[in-house]
Amino acid sequence: AFPGNTNSDGVVRHDLQHPVTARYVRLVPLDWNAEGRIGLRAEIYGCSYWADVINFDGYAVLPYRFRNKKMKTLKDVIALKFKTSESEGVILHGEGQQGDYITLELKKAQLVLSLNLGSNQLGPIYGHTSVTAGSLLDDHHWHAVAIGRQGRSINLTLDSSTQHFRTNGDFDYLDLDYEGNLSFSCVEPYTVPVFFNATSYLEVPGRHDQDLFSVSFQFRTWNPNGLLLFSPFAENLGAVEIDLTDSRVGVHINVTQTRMSQIDIASGSGLNNGQWHEVRFLAKENFAVLTIDGDEASAVRTNSPLQVKTSEKYFFGGVRHQAAASGLSLLQPSFQGCMQLIQVDDQLVNLDEVAQRKPGSFANVSIDMCAIIDRCVPNHCEHGGRCSQTWDSFKCTCDETGYSGATCHNPIYEPSCEAYKHLGQTSNYYWIDPDGSGPLAPLKVYCNMTEDKVWTVVSHDLHTQTTVVGYTPDKSSVTRLVYSASLDQISAITSSAEYCEQYVSYSCKMSRLLNTPDGSPYTWWVGKGNEKHYYWGGSGPGIQKCACGIERNCTDPRYHCNCDADHKQWTSKSGGTPVTTVSCLLCVPRAACLIAFLAQLCQTSRYTHWNYWNAASFPDPSSHLHFSTFQGETSADISFYFKTLIPRGVFLENLGNTDFIKLELKSATDVSFSFDVGNGPVELVVRAPTPLNDDQWHRVTAERNVQQASLQVDGLPPRVRKAPTEGHKRLELYSQLYVGAAGGQQGFLGCIRSLRMNGVTLDLEERAKVTSGFVSGCSGHCTSYGANCEHGGRCVEKYHGYSCDCTLTAYDGTFCNKDVGAFFEEGTWLRHNFQAAGTSAREAPSRGNSVPDPQSPAPDLAQEQLSLSFSTAKAPCVLVYISSHTTDFLAVLLKPTGSLQVRYNLGGTREPYTIELEHRSVANGQPHSLNITRQQRALVLQLDHYPRVTYHLPSSSDTLFNSPKSLFLGKVIETGKIDPEIHKYNTPGFTGCLSRVQFNHIAPLKAALRQTNASAQVHVQGQLVESNCGASPLTISPMSAATDPWHLDHLESASADFPYNPGQGQAIRNGVNRNSAIIGAIMNNDPNFTETIDESKREWLI
Repeated sequence: AFPGNTNSDGVVRHDLQHPVTARYVRLVPLDWNAEGRIGLRAEIYGCSYWADVINFDGYAVLPYRFRNKKMKTLKDVIALKFKTSESEGVILHGEGQQGDYITLELKKAQLVLSLNLGSNQLGPIYGHTSVTAGSLLDDHHWHAVAIGRQGRSINLTLDSSTQHFRTNGDFDYLDLDYEGNLSFSCVEPYTVPVFFNATSYLEVPGRHDQDLFSVSFQFRTWNPNGLLLFSPFAENLGAVEIDLTDSRVGVHINVTQTRMSQIDIASGSGLNNGQWHEVRFLAKENFAVLTIDGDEASAVRTNSPLQVKTSEKYFFGGVRHQAAASGLSLLQPSFQGCMQLIQVDDQLVNLDEVAQRKPGSFANVSIDMCAIIDRCVPNHCEHGGRCSQTWDSFKCTCDETGYSGATCHNPIYEPSCEAYKHLGQTSNYYWIDPDGSGPLAPLKVYCNMTEDKVWTVVSHDLHTQTTVVGYTPDKSSVTRLVYSASLDQISAITSSAEYCEQYVSYSCKMSRLLNTPDGSPYTWWVGKGNEKHYYWGGSGPGIQKCACGIERNCTDPRYHCNCDADHKQWTSKSGGTPVTTVSCLLCVPRAACLIAFLAQLCQTSRYTHWNYWNAASFPDPSSHLHFSTFQGETSADISFYFKTLIPRGVFLENLGNTDFIKLELKSATDVSFSFDVGNGPVELVVRAPTPLNDDQWHRVTAERNVQQASLQVDGLPPRVRKAPTEGHKRLELYSQLYVGAAGGQQGFLGCIRSLRMNGVTLDLEERAKVTSGFVSGCSGHCTSYGANCEHGGRCVEKYHGYSCDCTLTAYDGTFCNKDVGAFFEEGTWLRHNFQAAGTSAREAPSRGNSVPDPQSPAPDLAQEQLSLSFSTAKAPCVLVYISSHTTDFLAVLLKPTGSLQVRYNLGGTREPYTIELEHRSVANGQPHSLNITRQQRALVLQLDHYPRVTYHLPSSSDTLFNSPKSLFLGKVIETGKIDPEIHKYNTPGFTGCLSRVQFNHIAPLKAALRQTNASAQVHVQGQLVESNCGASPLTISPMSAATDPWHLDHLESASADFPYNPGQGQAIRNGVNRNSAIIGAIMNNDPNFTETIDESKREWLI
């Protein structure tokens, strides 16, 4: 601050302490004159300085010669500033005689740096590297460029935005002979742009009553549609409208001489790319021509009948309200963008005069500026998403990226095979995204699901033994592996795996490994860090011995490796993971070796999968865990699971000076996501229809990017809030990230697990271990996931997750959903003995849900449930027979006709109660299922997918199945009196398949094929071969196109790279082994047709 003058003619001089370089100077009065009068006069005196700008006219070149004719540099720093109105031109270029070069140039108003540190014309080295930066650099504003190079590492900085990249090739030095590019001043352009918004218009005068209509102008915009020019003809002869329609320039001439008609011509394409484009239109009697960007090839002509009489009004970008109200019907809305070099009647419009409204008029335009912004530079569309924009917004197209969302930030695939298994999926090919929303792309792997482990299989291009050919010491044979994933993707998988392995076999015949003249091994393999390894399976780094050498059991004790003995027989060695290259030097004549590789396998234990089950318990609402500051400036995604009994609490919070981000449970039903990036606080709330404090797991997903913010809880509809078009975009945070309470707020009380922020899982467990008052891990997983245990499987709590106990079911597998079955040859039978005869139900202990003691008497049964699946082509036969120590029995029979019969005898009746299922034959070799449930005298039967049918035992029948003795499958071998019908069907016995047989809590087939508590009570006669041929019947019922897996309409969006994945956890339909095929079909035009597939043909469906 400095004092000014106090009168009308005094001069006050103030010298600045240091010189200041500036484009503008602003004077701010701080106090009134004592006399109360307002007045100010100021002058600025500049300093003498040496001009550091050069003007180039497109032809001049400024060469710079080095002191030495040739230069060879490892490090370069180049810095300059430029401004221009041209979109094309070379800024800097240098080259050398060896082919090295560096070029900095403008292409389509973007900065392009091209660099080559050396190529090999005779070899595979190609050094050309090109990088693009910036956009709209022809705005005649100063732009700063800095290039820093250290070897092959390059930093390119444009206006404070820096790109880091490495050059192609193997060379580090730049070899140049000369480096090059006139008045020492910068000539200002003569063009004056004008900016239009959605409510603008610019009216300029023209020559009245001329028979030649001539207009030209340049425009730039991002919008595909908009009105460029409107001008009515004199004497009501019509009008001319030039507009942008679907990124093309169109001219519409309304002709009204005799009758209303319209002449339409159009030219150009993609003209909404933000670049300057020139439009020239000329019309005269019976002739009109439209030319785009001065390209005669784009000229479009018409010779339609036309009479031209120009008026004195030309409207650019829009029209006045009075003109719009006069009955004009414009085809396009007002133009948003910039124009320059406007010519009417071959005269350049003086926009400076128009700005003073002499002549012409305008509204809501800005003259001498172009406020165009490239919203796609930098590209906010992540993971290769394609950015497109209009004047006010941009849009990301995420097709074939593997991601979704407003900025292609959200992965559409699960992060691991473990996650697919948790969703109930079985072994198959799946796309996984190991780092979630991180930079790594999805990859397809094979997920091998076992009961307690998950194997992730990454394949490569060598699946058979490969012959290694190499002979001379100066030339080795190199075998390279190309994996189906990049090394970064493999590292992401291995980092979260419990164990990884890859088998490599080196089979040799007179081909040495370690026994060499100079001690250098002849064969080695290269690992993921590009390092050589000389050890093989059973050995270790730095030990030049094979496993037999360490264990001292080599075939020739003089050598440390079997291959070194030069035997003429094939021997082999194995080793390392993951292998990228194997190199061999075969220096013995007539030697040979083979290399075989298997896919890389990584194993995760269901209960130690770090990403999915990483959890911490928050026992105190005033406690919290802290982590480093969350880095989510322009894109942030947060997801986690929580369970609690408390209706409110803060999940997490991170603060800046004024910016913040917070997730909290605001009430029993409301989850809130709030943040501030400098435009004021924003809050999104999802309200659940039921309370969330139910001690079950709930998933929260929140995302914030430059386009929008969203919040989703479980499967509820997400809440979405669009981001403002203008304003602050970056989230600037400085404090630590607090998970739980922070700043005196009520913290969270309960459990949080699988907390992922921008694809990175936070290690809650490790942080909880070192934080007082916290507990690692959570319990109570069965409250949320117990339903995944199917067919009565019991959910068992684990420290990291849960498991399914299938003991009381006829099923096997992780979720008790794998059928256990067997094939019965003719004469094979199975007997399961119940407990010894003894007391009745009144004397027996209560059944409850516990497994009865095998030594206790079998209780009488007031209810029972029998279920099974079977397939056979032979009848008659006995499927199931349950005997008793009395005359009670239950039998399921196949009659000679192939129909099904169920016989019940509970006493009290002279004959057994019989149910005939006569409507179809089931002895057709196809799989069928049967369920029988009895409650007192009520019987419910269901065959296959037919409706359930209820039957009732006679009123005289007893209601108890007394003293059950044995259960027979396939044939009845029982002492005592047996129903005659059973004898009739008992020979020669059942031939076919039975599976998932269960009588109440007893699974006799499973007890025979698996070691269970009931295995000692099972006896098998004959050959019993485990098989799933009696699995669920493959009934072909009518399906809608939306659910039919063979219907292709819903697969139109599929691609070869990223197959259609309609929902979470669905296997890739075309991600199967390429040796597979579908070689069968069933066709029937009857919409009510229902049939099952022949058992012998089930192998067709792969």
